[in-house]
Amino acid sequence: MPISIRIGNEDLTVDVSSLGAEMQALRSSDGRSWLWTGDAAFWTGRSPILFPIVGKAPDDKVAIGGTVYPMAQHGFARRSEFVLAASTETMCRFELVASDATRSVYPFDFQLAVVHAVEGRVLTVTAEVTNRGRKAMPFGLGFHSAFAWPLPDASGRDHVVTLDNKGEPGLVRLEGGLINPAPLPSPFDAGRLVLDHAMFEQDAMIFPDGAGESLSYGAEGGSVMQFHFENLPNLALWTKPSAPFLCIEPWHGTAAEAGGSSELSERPSTTILAPGAVASLAFTVKIPE
Repeated sequence: MPISIRIGNEDLTVDVSSLGAEMQALRSSDGRSWLWTGDAAFWTGRSPILFPIVGKAPDDKVAIGGTVYPMAQHGFARRSEFVLAASTETMCRFELVASDATRSVYPFDFQLAVVHAVEGRVLTVTAEVTNRGRKAMPFGLGFHSAFAWPLPDASGRDHVVTLDNKGEPGLVRLEGGLINPAPLPSPFDAGRLVLDHAMFEQDAMIFPDGAGESLSYGAEGGSVMQFHFENLPNLALWTKPSAPFLCIEPWHGTAAEAGGSSELSERPSTTILAPGAVASLAFTVKIPE
């Protein structure tokens, strides 16, 4: 059975489940809730970790060195039971290591550690991927955190995503769950995007590059959350039409391209990790006063 760990300080509390090492709640000390509740009427996810692929594979299969393996959308980590490796009042570390079950779909000796840590009003979520085997290991990893839309005390206000780099990154869309690489005009104007549920009628908005390392998500004249990303060059925004959440998804890796290779190593933005190497990917979010 999954266990739940609560960490926190005088400013924030965070609940994390051993199932998928998935954050279940993010609250400030005044009781405001910033994370999506996982209401099954819309979407049961809250903050899944995507590994060893992000998005979908053609026919739910990936090729690794020419051998074909089954691989569900977003990989298997989000449905796997992690082991609590360490915890303090303000930090918890969950780990997933290769097993017979994972090797049947992903033939590598890996360790995936997910660390949640709070300091002041900042939450940092770090994923550490270790290649414990003797051959190069391709993988994708992404964060899929869903935040309240509207934010606390911001009902009726416009909500805006603002890129710190003031960029206007090109947009791509999904076609049958796979990336259509044909670029579309950016919905950002000098780094600013006023959100509208109609934007998501064609599924996620995906920005393969150019979104930068930091952004804010907030309500006009109201609360603003600030994000920073490390080693996460791709960005997606997603919700279901009319659902009361917005997923802010920094990734290293995307879905396979429609008509492209099924080889995992050839997917867009895939990381190839050398034997013995460790890759660290992280995001921070600062909760407003």
